[in-house]
Amino acid sequence: MHNSFGDVMAKKYNNQKHVLQNEGISRKEGSASGKRIKPESPNSERWNIPSGWEVMEVADVCVNFLNGGTPSTSINEYWNGEIPWITGADILDQKVAVVRKFITKKAVEESSTNLIPKGSVLLVTRTGVGKVSIAPFDIAISQDLTGLITQEDLIVNEYAFYFFLGNVSKLKKLNQGTSINGITREVLQRLKIPLPPLREQKAIAHMLRTWDEAISKTNELIAQKELRKKWLMQKLLTGKLRLKGFGGEWKKLGAGEIFKSITKKGFADEELLSATQDRGMIPRTMLEGRVTMPTTGTEGYKLVEIGDFVISLRSFQGGLEYSYYRGLVSPAYTVLKPKKPINEEFYKQYFKSYEFIGRLATAVIGIRDGKQISYDDFCIVKIPYPSYNEQSAIAQVLQAADKEISLLKAKAEKLREQKKGLMQVLLTGRRRLIVED
Repeated sequence: MHNSFGDVMAKKYNNQKHVLQNEGISRKEGSASGKRIKPESPNSERWNIPSGWEVMEVADVCVNFLNGGTPSTSINEYWNGEIPWITGADILDQKVAVVRKFITKKAVEESSTNLIPKGSVLLVTRTGVGKVSIAPFDIAISQDLTGLITQEDLIVNEYAFYFFLGNVSKLKKLNQGTSINGITREVLQRLKIPLPPLREQKAIAHMLRTWDEAISKTNELIAQKELRKKWLMQKLLTGKLRLKGFGGEWKKLGAGEIFKSITKKGFADEELLSATQDRGMIPRTMLEGRVTMPTTGTEGYKLVEIGDFVISLRSFQGGLEYSYYRGLVSPAYTVLKPKKPINEEFYKQYFKSYEFIGRLATAVIGIRDGKQISYDDFCIVKIPYPSYNEQSAIAQVLQAADKEISLLKAKAEKLREQKKGLMQVLLTGRRRLIVED
């Protein structure tokens, strides 16, 4: 029987002497600490936690809450030192992604910023509330962040990190008014956290880290495959790299020799389409968020058929989208159909290439200032016209690369969903990890 990637991950984890079991399995270990928790008020949230767990306030498990600050930029002696200084914007994907500025020891001593020890939990508590990370080294922070110095005999730093990560929506609700006001220290300190014994905290953190590592490796592989796809586009779509069995010079024709502008009106009952740069022309009903609908009738709208291209954007970065759907677009858009035999996938890929975007930007004067790409502008752009068979062969290679990337992205999304589900059950005790001796 074929095992899912999640099954393989769980097996890998269990082989490291951790067993995932349902709540109710007896444990040998005692409670997280001998500290008596504060009594819950009558109107507080009721906690349904396993035996041996405690519910404590964040204030009870932290030695200190260190706020950040920005040293004065008018004092040169504070900057270009050896201490990394980060803001909330530097935290991406749960990590300190970049260090753009450094400050001096003098800045730490004389300004409002604090030095946060390596391994401490970092919370963005102002602009960008909800970002969480762990300090990868001793680090200074801006006023956007709060550093939590935890009590090691009560809570494992990595467990605290995953607790906050799993409660991002709750953190955002704690935000006092605007994002600038942020989460006050008093509000953060009152946030309650369910605590298993320390060994179980370590086991939970380790299991979630296993998933994070798998997600990270998958994302790295996606980035590599995307770079390879760009390289293939640059080589194959320009004729610099030829596939086996093909040779000779490519024809270079004006785009108007390959495509013609088509206007079909009087189809008011058709579905409205919108242009997207990653999915081509799609029904407006597939768009997320608020969709602007026409205030007048659609009788004057143009019909787009499956396989058509649409000049759709006021942008020098392409602006030609392929349509997998039949529907209507604004009269301001240009609908294109081929005049010669083409492989649609070849030109769908070509219109996203640096080669085409560069030619378009050169040919269309003023397009960088937001000029509409007209059909006349498009017609003068010289584009390749290899044989139909070579177009098809190139399209197959690029489609295969796209499919590979798509499968990896689906795998990464599945891993993220699995991790989310694990966090929901492990951080609440609905499922237990028994740590074998």
